[in-house]
Amino acid sequence: MSHRSGQEDPERYLFVDRAVVYNPATQADWTAKKLVWVPSERHGFEAAGIREERGEEVQVELAENGKKVVINKDDIQKMNPPKFSKVEDMAELTCLNEASVLHNLKDRYYSGLIYTYSGLFCVVINPYKNLPIYSENIIEMYRGKKRHEMPPHIYAISEAAYRCMLQDREDQSILCTGESGAGKTENTKKVIQYLAHVASSHKGRKDHNIPQPESPKAFKLQGELERQLLQANPILESFGNAKTVKNDNSSRFGKFIRVNFDVTGYIVGANIETYLLEKSRAIRQAKDERTFHIFYRLLAGAGEHLRTDLLLEGFNDYRFLSNGNIPIPGQQDKDNFQETMDAMHIMSFNHEEIVCMLKVVSAVLQFGNIIFKKERNTDQASMPENTAAQKLCHLLGMNIMEFTRAILTPRIKVGRDYVQKAQTKEQADFAIEALAKATYERLFRWLVHRINKALDRTKRQGASFIGILDIAGFEIFELNSFEQLCINYTNEKLQQLFNHTMFILEQEEYQREGIEWSFIDFGLDLQPCIDLIERPNNPPGILALLDEECWFPKATDKTFIDKVLQEQGTHTKFQRPRQLKDKADFCVIHYAGKVDYKADEWLMKNMDPLNDNVATLLHQSTDKFVAELWKDDIQTFQRASFYDNVSGLHEAPVDRIVGLDQVSGMNETAFGAAYKTKKGMFRTVGQLYKEQLSKLMATLRNTNPNFVRCIIPNHEKRAGKLDPHLVLDQLRCNGVLEGIRICRQGFPNRIVFQEFRQRYEILTPNAIPKGFMDGKQACERMIRALELDSNLFRIGQSKIFFRAGVLAHLEEERDLKITDIIIYFQSVCRGYLARKAFAKKQQQLSALKVLQRNCAAYLKLRHWQWWRLFTKVKPLLQVTRQEEEMQAKDEELVKVKEKQTKVEGELVEMERKHQQTIEEKNILAEQLQAETELFAEAEEMRARLASKKQELEEILHDLESRLEEEEERTQGMQGEKKKMQSHIQDLEEQLDEEEGARQKLQLEKVTAEAKMKKYDEDILLLEDQNSKFQKEKKLTEDRINEMTSLLAEEEEKAKNLSKIKNKQEMMMVDLEERLKKEEKTRQELEKAKRKLDGETSDFQDQISELQTQTEELKAQLGKKEDEQQTMQSRTEDEVSHKNSACLSGLKQVREQQAQLSELQEDLESEKQARSKAEKLKRDLSEELEALKTELEDTLDTTAAQQELRTKREQEVAELKKAIDEETKNHEAQIQEMRQRHGSTLEELSEQLEQAKRFKANLEKTKQSQETANKELVSEVKGLQQAKTESEHKRKKLEAQLQEFMARATEGERAKGELAERSHKLQTELDNVSSILEDSERKGIKMTKDVSGLESQLQDTQELLQEETRQKLNLSTRIRQLEEEKNAVQEQQEEDEEARKNLEKQTLTLQAQLSESKKKLEDDVGTIEGLEETKKKLQKDHELSSQRLEEKTIAFEKMEKTKTRLQQELDDLTVDLDHQRQIVSSLEKKQKKFDQLLAEEKSISARIAEERDRAEAEAREKETKALSMTRALDEALEAKEELERVNKQLRAEMEDLMSSKDDVGKNVHELEKSKRTLEQQLEEMKTQLEELEDELQATEDAKLRLEVNMQAMKAQYERDLQGRDDQNDEKKRALVKQVREMEAELEDERKQRALAVAAKKKLEMDLKDIEGHIEGANKARDEAIKQLRKLQAQMKDYQRELEDARASRDDIFALSKENEKKLKSLEAEIVQLHEDLAASERGRRHAEQERDELQDEISNSTSGKSALMDEKRRLDARIAQLEEELEEEQGNMELLNDRFRKTTMQVDTLTTELSAERSTSQKSENARQQLERQNKDLRAKLGELEGSVKNRFKASITALEAKISQLEEQLEQEAKERAAANKIVRRTEKKLKEICMQVEDERRHADQFKEQVEKANSRMKQLKRQLEETEEEATRSNASRRKLQRELDDATEASEGLSREVHTLKNRLRRGGPISFSSSRSGRRQLQVEGTSSDLVSDDELENKITDNNANETPVPQPE
Repeated sequence: MSHRSGQEDPERYLFVDRAVVYNPATQADWTAKKLVWVPSERHGFEAAGIREERGEEVQVELAENGKKVVINKDDIQKMNPPKFSKVEDMAELTCLNEASVLHNLKDRYYSGLIYTYSGLFCVVINPYKNLPIYSENIIEMYRGKKRHEMPPHIYAISEAAYRCMLQDREDQSILCTGESGAGKTENTKKVIQYLAHVASSHKGRKDHNIPQPESPKAFKLQGELERQLLQANPILESFGNAKTVKNDNSSRFGKFIRVNFDVTGYIVGANIETYLLEKSRAIRQAKDERTFHIFYRLLAGAGEHLRTDLLLEGFNDYRFLSNGNIPIPGQQDKDNFQETMDAMHIMSFNHEEIVCMLKVVSAVLQFGNIIFKKERNTDQASMPENTAAQKLCHLLGMNIMEFTRAILTPRIKVGRDYVQKAQTKEQADFAIEALAKATYERLFRWLVHRINKALDRTKRQGASFIGILDIAGFEIFELNSFEQLCINYTNEKLQQLFNHTMFILEQEEYQREGIEWSFIDFGLDLQPCIDLIERPNNPPGILALLDEECWFPKATDKTFIDKVLQEQGTHTKFQRPRQLKDKADFCVIHYAGKVDYKADEWLMKNMDPLNDNVATLLHQSTDKFVAELWKDDIQTFQRASFYDNVSGLHEAPVDRIVGLDQVSGMNETAFGAAYKTKKGMFRTVGQLYKEQLSKLMATLRNTNPNFVRCIIPNHEKRAGKLDPHLVLDQLRCNGVLEGIRICRQGFPNRIVFQEFRQRYEILTPNAIPKGFMDGKQACERMIRALELDSNLFRIGQSKIFFRAGVLAHLEEERDLKITDIIIYFQSVCRGYLARKAFAKKQQQLSALKVLQRNCAAYLKLRHWQWWRLFTKVKPLLQVTRQEEEMQAKDEELVKVKEKQTKVEGELVEMERKHQQTIEEKNILAEQLQAETELFAEAEEMRARLASKKQELEEILHDLESRLEEEEERTQGMQGEKKKMQSHIQDLEEQLDEEEGARQKLQLEKVTAEAKMKKYDEDILLLEDQNSKFQKEKKLTEDRINEMTSLLAEEEEKAKNLSKIKNKQEMMMVDLEERLKKEEKTRQELEKAKRKLDGETSDFQDQISELQTQTEELKAQLGKKEDEQQTMQSRTEDEVSHKNSACLSGLKQVREQQAQLSELQEDLESEKQARSKAEKLKRDLSEELEALKTELEDTLDTTAAQQELRTKREQEVAELKKAIDEETKNHEAQIQEMRQRHGSTLEELSEQLEQAKRFKANLEKTKQSQETANKELVSEVKGLQQAKTESEHKRKKLEAQLQEFMARATEGERAKGELAERSHKLQTELDNVSSILEDSERKGIKMTKDVSGLESQLQDTQELLQEETRQKLNLSTRIRQLEEEKNAVQEQQEEDEEARKNLEKQTLTLQAQLSESKKKLEDDVGTIEGLEETKKKLQKDHELSSQRLEEKTIAFEKMEKTKTRLQQELDDLTVDLDHQRQIVSSLEKKQKKFDQLLAEEKSISARIAEERDRAEAEAREKETKALSMTRALDEALEAKEELERVNKQLRAEMEDLMSSKDDVGKNVHELEKSKRTLEQQLEEMKTQLEELEDELQATEDAKLRLEVNMQAMKAQYERDLQGRDDQNDEKKRALVKQVREMEAELEDERKQRALAVAAKKKLEMDLKDIEGHIEGANKARDEAIKQLRKLQAQMKDYQRELEDARASRDDIFALSKENEKKLKSLEAEIVQLHEDLAASERGRRHAEQERDELQDEISNSTSGKSALMDEKRRLDARIAQLEEELEEEQGNMELLNDRFRKTTMQVDTLTTELSAERSTSQKSENARQQLERQNKDLRAKLGELEGSVKNRFKASITALEAKISQLEEQLEQEAKERAAANKIVRRTEKKLKEICMQVEDERRHADQFKEQVEKANSRMKQLKRQLEETEEEATRSNASRRKLQRELDDATEASEGLSREVHTLKNRLRRGGPISFSSSRSGRRQLQVEGTSSDLVSDDELENKITDNNANETPVPQPE
């Protein structure tokens, strides 16, 4: 799209040639062929004409090649009339669908029209060539014009925004979105170009069109703001655009250009904000793509001096230029570099700024040339050559040594100290790339800031602005990353803005026009998806979870995905992907479709880590420009630590290729206003982008938005080519189809009253009277005349609104009307010409006669002498007077000439005067017309203004009252606002304090982790030493044991030596002195030993205490980290969500309280353990003292004792030495341990003090929340109890499911048994049918007489007796089934008992769970078992998931059919209401018919006498009927052939009956035979129809013979015959149409009944299952809470607790899998219900066929006149059945009486024929109206189906509610029908018994389905044969004419009766009173003749009536 104009006419690319659009040939073609759109793989959609409809499928003929294709009805889309071709606004299309939108865009694009409106949208398709529609002439053409006055153009959008801004003083915005290469940037340029031209100041108007500055002097002239605004774009394109595969100048960033205007409309400034710069393109590019233009332009356009200053090299010398130098076709980088430099000069960039910017660009390229290598023995990276590094440091002003040190061995803060850490090669490469990207990003940000500074004009204050948003559109690739999530999130918000804007405009339009419409805010449709992405908590969205994961150092992409699946797994817009795990991680359902996302490196992209060492070096750079660029990072940004997050980089590949067009592009942000962020805040990319987007959306919401959607036609960049599928995808992604969906909800087609009247008045010629009439009144009259449904239109104040598709229907009607008028006009013209030619020929004929007469007279007179004399004398008579006559003639001639001259002069004057008067008359007429129009308009305006004045006065009063209320509210709100502001300030202060505390805790966490590592190492050393001490302790204990054994031996020896004691006392005295000395030394040794033992025990206690303390500190640190994370998320959302903050504070207080209680319990346990140890120590010391005293007592002075003592002394000395050495070692070790533990305890005490401070702050909030905490504790207890109960219920449900499966199998067995019984019953029915066949053979031979009627009655009685016997059998079967049902109920009670037992078992299991503290080892074994079961359940889960997917696919299909059936049901309800109206009118006419009955009786008596006389005359003319008899003979031969076929079929049936024992095996064979029989039946039907046609011919001949007889009937018979002829023709057409509609209606009703029954049962099952699932969910929640309580109780067993947690998670997974298994079982149950519904359907069908059999039996009465002989033969067999039919004999007598009455009333019913024929014309009109409504409803159905497909999941609940209501209505109707049947049967005998039998038949008729089908085929054959016998009898009988006439009358009467039946049904449904007149009761008796005493329902009556008249007009039978 270029603004360069060419030689071509620009209007060709703007205006549509309407002559082509209004081509009558295309209009006729569209009307004749019924053109529609069908899907096509190549063209998207293809035009085709409908040829034939086959149920759900349609045969169409393609318009392109004439090929015939069969397509499903749902795939067809309607085509708009040719009037709407190339329409400028697609919202005006009457058929709004995808095919029509695509076709309109395609037609316009191929015609060079690239701009098209679609409601609020302006759709632009890239032409890929320069069009001459952007010149100044075009700008002037659009300037000051309204949107609808000019064709679509970007200038029209710009002009509308500009004028709206000036008039309404409202800020405007223009939103340009689309794929890369669609033309967003070009259209943005055109908008700025237009605004710069229109809104430039007077100084700049002269020179703002100069294309390029040519000299430095020109810069001064062009320094105006408008010129700078135009030149800002080339600079941004140079630094932010790049060549991609799709686009040579693709914007790799989004921008929002705000153009400020003053009050007068002049530009006073501008501001640019950028979004999502694809900075990764600076380091690598995909194949055939380039990096940003500036790199290539700099390398190609820099001079030698600049190249040396910037250290530039060749294209191929830079690693970051992945593909080298790729030129752009038609562009030179060198020239573009010069243009960029000139633009910078115009923007007032100085030379130093330009050079510094280019230095940074060169430095970015140098970053890629730094190469690292891996050292041999270590993973450490090294830089073998630093040439590139030196160049880089020179360009950026850094020290080379510091730079290499910062890259290779950066300093990391560990605790309070800094440590140097060596980097691997991968980490160094990543650091270099991150620095290069960050440097380029900061350069781009600075550039945007500098441009904004140049465009900012503080001197002129802006009053309003127009914002132009140029941002990427919705993107769906095979794999989508973090960048696509951000872009799609942005487009969701923008689409929500569009939907909301459209909702507001629609609402304003409807309110302005005064239309009632339920308003829907369509913007809310997108809110769930937006919440899924951006919601901060409850549950957190994807971005919040991503930010939360970024806080954890060990977090990975997998942990992030797991958290997302856990938190959002049940969200409606979130799906687990259906692809393999390595392709996508999760799926989000956007408005444009499902998008699969792959979460690779999302944490890294979100954190954007940098090397802080290099960042500090750059901030301290000697280059001021570089230091300025990096200033913000040190002061305001605390970035993620590079070394914490990139430590695992060597595991994953680093080189990530940028995909084609933004696949992984646009991953980081470039923020124009993101400099001022809070200090110390770690801000992620997601947070910053979310904030920036929220600011943008707030700006856009405060503006009036204008939407431009750019579309790329093909990926080949070819002009004139359009890929339909690509365009459709973009229309869906751009929201155009979403906008059309919203249009279709309302009234999209609007027409002004005058245009509607002008175009469609031809359809209502007499509706509007002559003279003037207001447009609104005229349209209302036209609409009434058109008889449109009120839901299809609305009449406003100035327009009439239509639903989609209505105008297409009106266009069709108009075309048909015009064709009729043209045909009539042509016929009139041809008649006129023919008459004129005929008159001319008549004149010629008369002239010829005159000539002939004159010639004949001349021939007669020419020889007569007198004639000759006369001819000679006559000329001589005037010779004498010739001169006088000549003079007189001359005088007269002179006078005549004078008069002629006078008259000519007067004539000229009169003509001149006449001309003047005509002109004056015309002028006066025009003035009069104008005055009348002005007067009419003024009158209309006066009326409207008066009404508006009244409305405005009312609104003014309301507004004044509201204003007063609002002022009071504003005062209150201002007070509340002040309070809120103070509260917000307090909260902000608290937030700052908490932020500082959080940062301190973050630092302390790092130091604590380092300390913890040291403590772990010290603990390992201490554990080693402790193990050594334990071994030594064991050795000492062994020695003590030996000493005790020796002491025992010594005591024995002392006893023996006690006798020698006295002898050696003297020796003892000496020894005692020595002993005392030794005892002293030994006591000292013992004391030292005790001290050592005490110290070792103390050390051990200290070690254990330290271990417990470290474990507690670890737990506390983990908890604190969790608390910090929760506190961080809570503090961020505290301002906007107070309630959530309070809840989070409560949770924190509870956790702190739980921690405090745990610490107190630990302290108490430690104190108890210490007291126990002290007690043990005291006991041991007392035992040692006792032993010492015993030793002292038992010492002797014997030699043996002395030896022993010497040995002991030696041992003691050795022990002393060893103990001394050990004590020394222990003291040294203890000293070291004390020092270490002292330092650690000091640090831990500091941390505890900090925690205490934090605790003190929390205790303040705790005091206020303790009361709430107590209440919550009580609630938790209640929930725990409910949880235990729900857990029991879940287990019971699982057991019940298994039992239900077993029952289902038993039900299948029972079903098989019932089938066998049904076959047995079938044999009896076959016997009866064979009897009927025998009677039929002989019935043809026998003559008909009055006695035949009695035989017919008796035969029907026999049939009824057989039916009653079958009913009794069925009742016995029902009793058996009831017994089975009772057994099933008993089984259910047993199941309940088993469920109670299971509950008890669960209670015991809970008790075992409470004892899990003591039995942790046993729990481990159970956990392993659970794991095994878990694996099994996982397998089951996979199988169930596969089944579930299959079920979901089937369910979706069912839902589609359900929605379609629902729409058809609505259509049928409308038809039903219309039929009710018709029936009500017929009821009124029924009264008139009753009056005619008496007259017709007298007339019939008189006609009977005349008939007898006519019969005598007819005998003479019977010779003429020989030709008819021949035809009848042929029919008889055909009948005999049918009888042969019938015999063959009977033989086959007898064979089948003989094989009835093998029925179970031969079911399939029977089915095959049934199909063959049905085919033969269809063939017989066709033959029967042919015979009926022949019969019709004979009847016509017969009618011709009866002309003399009809002459005696005078005018009555002639009128009747004329009406008959007309009605016959209409009847045939109606019969065809009714048959087709019957077939469709029947199928639809069957499907509806099927769907309703299945839906009802499904809903019942779903409710039960939902209850169970809710119980199971509650149980699961309670189990979670109980497990948490158990965790609090099991703090002493920390490691065992972790195992228990793992087991708990496994149990949760197991429960979820059980739930899924439960759902699969529920689906199977649903399938069983569907099978049951199918059987129910079959039962209904069998009932219907049974009723048809009864009707056929009743109809066959007229053809069974001679069955008496056969009846006598069958008496023997009937005797067996009479026992069962004794109860029915009384009923049969009543039926005989009724039959006699009906024979009397048949004559009366014949008189209704004439009246019924008069109503047929009205019914024809009603049918046409119904057809119109049917078309409209089908169009509406298509629209609703489209909307339902889009909103399927959202609206399913509403549909289910509606279906449930319909089901309730159906149930209510069924109940009312049953009640009505009871009322009717109450007049008869045995009401209750027959009702029970009918209900039994209804319940169990499905068992006899196959039997009834076979009987149906036989009875249809019987019916045909009986009809043939009737034809033969009527032909041979003398009274055949009377019977024929009565048959015609009966057909008409049956139609009236069928309508009356409909009225009765409707009354029954409405529950109204039923009153039966005598005529109606008579009719009912006629219809019931020959049936059982069982009074049939209205449906059965209707079936009988239709079967009686099957040969004439089949009437649809309701289900």
